[in-house]
Amino acid sequence: LRLLAQDGIKVICYPPRFAIEEISNDNIHGLLLSNGPGDPEPLNYIYEPVRRFFGKIPVYGICLGHQLIGLALGGKTFKLKFGHRGANHPVKNLLTGRIDITSQNHGFCVDPESLDSSKIEITHINLNDQTCEGLRHRELPVASVQYHPEAAPGPNDSGYLIRDFLNIVRKHHHAQA
Repeated sequence: LRLLAQDGIKVICYPPRFAIEEISNDNIHGLLLSNGPGDPEPLNYIYEPVRRFFGKIPVYGICLGHQLIGLALGGKTFKLKFGHRGANHPVKNLLTGRIDITSQNHGFCVDPESLDSSKIEITHINLNDQTCEGLRHRELPVASVQYHPEAAPGPNDSGYLIRDFLNIVRKHHHAQA
């Protein structure tokens, strides 16, 4: 929220139990699915409402939001043997080769083998255990990362991801106007 507000974005926050299907894409320009605790699979009531936004507005996920996007795209998640906790996890951006030190706090991960690689591209991997740390749809403005680019306090290496998402939202909105 801090990074969005810094950029002058009007932010509307919905509580975790909000009926996402009540959100109309007529009044929002982008959807950011934020972090949260636990196993994402019991949240299956969210997949279809999230999926309805795909292709209509840009959608970005962080942490639990990343897992929910992975599930909404038809993938699966699994419990990590050792959860990723702390502010010192090296993650490689496979698109740029850049390595960021990231803040993480999760015990589940998206299984990249469960995703349709003709439609979904893995964009980030954890250098400690090679798990999926980011993905994007090859044709739609849908992307996510497992870690916390917004961490405060914490490493700021990945703040550019939020700015990139905002740029996609602006371009998409202007193209639709």
